[in-house]
Amino acid sequence: MKNQNIPYKIYLSEDEMPKYWYNVRADMVNKPAPLLNPATMKPMSFDDLRPVFCDELIEQELDDTTKLIPIPDDIRNFYKMYRPSPLVRAYCLEEKLQTPAKIYYKFEGNNTSGSHKLNSAIAQAYYAKNQGLKGVTTETGAGQWGTALSMACAYLGLDCIVYMVKVSYEQKPFRREVMRTYGASVTPSPSDTTEVGRKILAEHPGTTGSLGCAISEAVECATTHPGYRYVLGSVLNQVLLHQSIIGLEAKTALDKYGVKPDIIIGCAGGGSNLGGLISPFMGEKLRGEADYRFIAVEPASCPSFTRGKFAYDYCDTGMVCPLAKMYTLGSGFIPSANHAGGLRYHGMSPVLSQLYHDGLMEAVAVEQTAVFEAAEQFARVEGILPAPESSHAIRVAIDEALRCRETGEEKTILFGLTGTGYFDMTAYEKYNNGEMTDYIPSDEDLEKGFAGLPVQPE
Repeated sequence: MKNQNIPYKIYLSEDEMPKYWYNVRADMVNKPAPLLNPATMKPMSFDDLRPVFCDELIEQELDDTTKLIPIPDDIRNFYKMYRPSPLVRAYCLEEKLQTPAKIYYKFEGNNTSGSHKLNSAIAQAYYAKNQGLKGVTTETGAGQWGTALSMACAYLGLDCIVYMVKVSYEQKPFRREVMRTYGASVTPSPSDTTEVGRKILAEHPGTTGSLGCAISEAVECATTHPGYRYVLGSVLNQVLLHQSIIGLEAKTALDKYGVKPDIIIGCAGGGSNLGGLISPFMGEKLRGEADYRFIAVEPASCPSFTRGKFAYDYCDTGMVCPLAKMYTLGSGFIPSANHAGGLRYHGMSPVLSQLYHDGLMEAVAVEQTAVFEAAEQFARVEGILPAPESSHAIRVAIDEALRCRETGEEKTILFGLTGTGYFDMTAYEKYNNGEMTDYIPSDEDLEKGFAGLPVQPE
């Protein structure tokens, strides 16, 4: 067994937990393009966003210049229930692969919600509570975000209304029940409870839904119920800001042992965990202080980065949200019912989209059978059953480690393991029974989504 005086798990003390979130936009030369008002095609102002988001979160969303934003003491105290999270040296996986690569993963699954989503859920719920709101609405794909938000709302005494993508609502009943246990109202989306939901059902009868559909319903619900605001688990600037605590802790832990990663890998659906993991490392790259290779991993069935277009698009299927400039497959694109529900979003974070467009990171799309093969290999040697979303990062981390075995290079690899798979056993059952299939959209399928892109502003 390899031993280089680095423990299996590197834990930070509570005092070493970050006191600030890091805003990578402050170091970006090319800032992400502003959100546009769909009615005027002009940049959204603070007042434009007030009917949808909490005031403090709007400030964070629009702030492209403040590098460090203090984490309120009440949020840090909540974080202490499950943070700092461990950085793990994957010695057993290295041994199994017979690779000279050194593999580390930042494990975010050691809390009741089962994923990294709680990092932003408690922040957004906190600001809603401080504003005197009655409750919040949201969407959820695989259910991890909905679970995290329901937990945060229960802690703070807020109502929580969740629209869960219909296919995940049916595939992952136990995650749905965790939300209900924490007091959330959970509705399969698209539903007949909203005007936009009824419209989508009429146009796409029998649809399994998408995150874009669920977003539309959650926003409509928030804007038609006084005392409520919409919150979200990925994509926008405010969420990546809160998730920067992942990368800040990872970097502090690595620095304690003088370790510098060569390759940093994260799964990419909307971009929250990838953006959170890479932020402080990307900041060093942007400032010219260090260089890293960043790899975003997305499902081949929903390839926003690798086959999407960098354009302004609606963030939701119902076209009621602001337009964001991002890599997108078109807001009307309905992905196949794959088992990585948290990655079934038609677009990508504007921050990550700009970084990718500027050549500062790479992207790769992988098929789900290969992902579950990696997930089971990881589970058997590292003892953690990973979520399908995180397993995309595991797949590419293994591939990079095997490449090191072939070349003899001693690369250091860091990836994000941002969720557990204990509520995803239907997916594992499909894989183990040989019933799981791979779906890759054709160019014709993608063109249907691109055809619905709005006219681009000049």
